[in-house]
Amino acid sequence: MRVGVLASGGGSILEAILADGIPVQVVLVDRPCRATEVAAAFGVEAVEVVRDSFGSAFDRVAYTEQVVDALEAHAIDLVVMAGFGTILEKPIHDAYGGRILNSHPALLPAFPGWHAVADALAHGVKVTGTTIHIAGLEVDTGPILAQEAVTVLPDDTVESLHERIKVVERRLYPDTIRQILERGSVLP
Repeated sequence: MRVGVLASGGGSILEAILADGIPVQVVLVDRPCRATEVAAAFGVEAVEVVRDSFGSAFDRVAYTEQVVDALEAHAIDLVVMAGFGTILEKPIHDAYGGRILNSHPALLPAFPGWHAVADALAHGVKVTGTTIHIAGLEVDTGPILAQEAVTVLPDDTVESLHERIKVVERRLYPDTIRQILERGSVLP
């Protein structure tokens, strides 16, 4: 299976995937970011499909079609979202349905959305964690492939808790991807 990674930002999840030896054909980013430097350091091509609007004029479907075109140009079979900041629309699910992986910093279905760590702290939970799942059309939905718990400490901040979750995620995500590649399909 040919793997394409969608990344935005610092690229720490991407770095963990590449450092684990996962064979990635292309890294696609939605803005200039460190993830392109991470890809270059591992000899992986990075492609920018820059999101040019963040307002009401943003055409999410047209942007998603550009992302799909870029993935298809590299004959990608498995899409791995690694902190990708843009929510994509139906065209990616039409092209890659059931073959899009995502990681989330909570134990889904609890605390979906962008502020999962802050939401967990605000609700006073004692345990949260990370989830690796098949992405659905709705944000943070889809079959769960792997989860691991992380204890919430009494003095945790959003930053300290999120960093401990990322430590687990940087191990669990590559492990999950490797299992998929070894069996040749997303679902067991």
